[in-house]
Amino acid sequence: MVSLAALVIPLLAVWLWGPVRGMSRRARLVAIALTALLGVTPALLLKLLQAGAMDYATLAYLQVPGGWVLGTLVLIIAFLLARDAAWLAARAAALMGGCDTWHLRLRGRRLTGTAVALALGAAGFGTAQGLQPPTVREQLVHLPQLPEALDGLRVAVLADIHASPINHTAYVQSVVERTHAARPDLIVLPGDLVDGGVGSSAAFVAPLAQLRAPHGVWAAPGNHEYYGGYNAWMAEFRRLGLGVLANQTQVLQVNGARLALSGVGDPVYGRTSHHNADPRVPEGVPPDVPAVARQARAAQADFHLLLAHQPKLARDNAAHGVDLQVSGHTHGGLISGMDRWLVAPFNNGFVRGQYDVDGMRLFVSAGAGLWAGFAVRLGVQPHIDLLVLRRGTAS
Repeated sequence: MVSLAALVIPLLAVWLWGPVRGMSRRARLVAIALTALLGVTPALLLKLLQAGAMDYATLAYLQVPGGWVLGTLVLIIAFLLARDAAWLAARAAALMGGCDTWHLRLRGRRLTGTAVALALGAAGFGTAQGLQPPTVREQLVHLPQLPEALDGLRVAVLADIHASPINHTAYVQSVVERTHAARPDLIVLPGDLVDGGVGSSAAFVAPLAQLRAPHGVWAAPGNHEYYGGYNAWMAEFRRLGLGVLANQTQVLQVNGARLALSGVGDPVYGRTSHHNADPRVPEGVPPDVPAVARQARAAQADFHLLLAHQPKLARDNAAHGVDLQVSGHTHGGLISGMDRWLVAPFNNGFVRGQYDVDGMRLFVSAGAGLWAGFAVRLGVQPHIDLLVLRRGTAS
C-alpha cells in the first residue's frame, strides 16, 4: 500500500495542478509537492504502525487528520474526472466553432482552487460524522426457510467497532447501552472489534463485557484482530465473556428450534504482525466454511447463521447450505458514490444492506464504528443493526 501510494499520489498531484492555467512554474511545483507530501502521509503512518516504530496511542490521533486527507483526495479524483470530461467536451465544441472560452475556464485557477477547498470542507465534515456513535436501526429480514420457532428473533449486529484511542471507552460504552435499549434476543459481533494490540487497546474494548442477551453474545474475528495480534485478542475476548467462534459452530436452542450459529476466520490469515508473540509466524485460522457447515449438519440444525467478517466470499458460502450470512468490513462504502465504484469491486459487489445470494440471505452492516485511518462518512451513517428475522418473503 505504501509503495502504491508513493507512486499514485504524486501522479494525482500532477494531474490536479499540471493543466491549471495562470500559475507560475514555481507555484505549480510547490502545489504539486505539497499535495503529494500530504497525500502520502497517511500511508507512511500506516507503515510506522506496521513496523511498531511509534506508540499506537499517539499514532491513532495522527491517523484521523490523515484520513481527512485521504477523504479529500477521493473527492478530488471525482472532481478531476468531471473537470477533464467537461474540458474534452468544451474543447470539441470550440473546434467545431462553438464557444471558445469554456475549455479555458475549466482549467482555470479559480475552479480548481474552489474544488480543492470544497473537497477539504466536505471531507472534514465527513470525518466529524464518522466519529459519531452509531444509532440503532431496526430492519426486517425475510427468510422463506426460517423455522416458525425463530420467527421474530431479534439479532443485534455490532460490526466494525474498531475500539481504539479514538473510538475509546466512552464510545464503546455508548454502543453497549444503545444495544441493550434495543432488547435483542441475540448479539453478534462479526469482526473488527478493535484496533491496535491488547496492550494499547484492551481498556477501550472492556465495556463489551457488559453485553447481555438471552441467547448470548458471540464474536468472530476480522482482519484487524489479525493485525493486532490474533491469539492475544481471542484470549482477551474470552476473558470479557464473549463467545468466540473461529471456524466453530454453537447450537442454540431457541423456542425448541436448533439454531446453528457459526463464525469463521478471516481471509487475511497468513500475514504476520509485530503484535504476534513471534512476529515471524502468522497467527489465527483461515476461513473454513465447509467445516462449520459439517458441524451444523451433524447437529441437525434447523437454521444456519454464519458470521463471516468479509462479505466477498458469500457466493462460495451459499453453496454450503448457509441460510443467513452476517458480515461487515466494508463500513457501508463510507461515501455515497464511492461505495459503488471503489468499495463494491473489491467485495464482489457487496457493500451494505441485504442481498439474495444463490438461496442464501446476506446482510452487510455499515458498521458501528470506523478505522481511524479513514474515519470519513458522507451519506453512509454508522448503525447498530437490529435484524428482526421473519418467516416468509417480503411483500
